[in-house]
This record gives sequence, structure tokens and C-alpha cells, in this order.
Amino acid sequence: MLSIFKSIPTHMDYKGQKLAEQIFQGIILVSALVGFIYGLIIEQFGWTVYIVLGGFAISCLLTLPPWPMYRRHPLAWQPVVPESQGDVRDKPQENVKKPRKHK
Repeated sequence: MLSIFKSIPTHMDYKGQKLAEQIFQGIILVSALVGFIYGLIIEQFGWTVYIVLGGFAISCLLTLPPWPMYRRHPLAWQPVVPESQGDVRDKPQENVKKPRKHK
């Protein structure tokens, strides 16, 4: 049973995160405008709140799960450097002149 859940991808790339944010903000903005206008016409503030909450629920359903449309641009990671090669910065520098301090 756990192997099924391990195969489900749980990430978004950076462009997917930007797209999800734009979709979320667009749905919230549209539902707020529609809710405000509808509530103003029928003179019931409760309907404004219901419409905004409905827009929030729809936007959460569309943007919180990592749908495949949010994973179209994966990052190209650098290859792993074996630890035995190390980093140039790890080696001590020889014959390096220190700057002289002027008195």
C-alpha cells in the first residue's frame, strides 16, 4: 500500500509554482468581484462571502495538488562530484603572499 504513495510525485518546478500562484490569484480576484457585485445587487453580504469561499475552494483544488501541468519544466541539476576529488577551496594554498600592512 505504501509503495503506491511513493510513486506519486509531490513537487512543482519554479515555473509551475508561478503558474499556480497566478491561477490562485486570478480565481480569488474574479470570485471576489463576482461575489461583491452579486451581493450588492441582491443586498445580501452573506452571498458575497459564499461566492468568495467557493472561489477559494476551487482555487485550492486547482493549485494545491502537484498536477502534471505544474511539472513541465524540471531543473537540470549539476552532476554529483565524488567526495574523494574534493573542492579546490578545501586544499591549503601554498606560496600565497599575504598583503603587507602599511604603518
